[in-house]
Amino acid sequence: MAAVFAAGVGAGAINSVVGSGTLITFPVLLATGLAPVTATVSNALGLIPGSISGAIGYREELRGQRRRVLKFGCGALLGGLSGATLLLMLPADAFETIVPVLVGLALLLVAFQPQIGRLVQRRRARTGASPRRDGGPLLLVGLTLASVYGGYFTAAQGIIYLSLMGMLLDEPLQRLNGVKNVLSALVNTVAAVFFLFAADFEWTAVGLLAVGSGLGGWAGARVGRRFSPTVLRILVVTVGTVALVQLLLR
Repeated sequence: MAAVFAAGVGAGAINSVVGSGTLITFPVLLATGLAPVTATVSNALGLIPGSISGAIGYREELRGQRRRVLKFGCGALLGGLSGATLLLMLPADAFETIVPVLVGLALLLVAFQPQIGRLVQRRRARTGASPRRDGGPLLLVGLTLASVYGGYFTAAQGIIYLSLMGMLLDEPLQRLNGVKNVLSALVNTVAAVFFLFAADFEWTAVGLLAVGSGLGGWAGARVGRRFSPTVLRILVVTVGTVALVQLLLR
């Protein structure tokens, strides 16, 4: 019980700043003897308070992004519900091959976001094109597909969100992080509501993760908002690399 609670605190803190908190909680839940699907479902339910407290902690960065959040949020709800459905329909190892590829690509996009941004700006200057406020249909589709993955497993979901928005939106990384936290909260919530009626879960684990992730999400947001874009990018890439290695070794 202490290990599950501690994992919840750590996951809540990491999710609010970077993402990939599931890679802390999921192995711990498996170690307690839960079956993989039960652990995934319990994890999704337990991490909701952490996602919500992280989003609240970034409320200053979310100012002026209401229209964007509502638009992306619709895609996140649809994707999260689809991913949760797939979890109960597909084999447990259905995403085993594609997940490391997705995470690796997302890490490259985050690491080289400044260079990609400059290339995009130079291209716009040559063509005279104006940037789309919400990234256009490509970003909406990409975030919706990332939400499908998030509803299925959630590991490194936040990093994929940041990479897509960083590539297609001209916004500071911290403001994008605030949007990422809202989308993650929506995906976790819609998936969890679905699981309540369609899957088995362990209430003790859910309760411990809920309290721990709520505290961790609040604390992580207070600390993470102070990071410079460079420090935040380094942290994202570092945590993401550890997550990628863990996924490859599973």
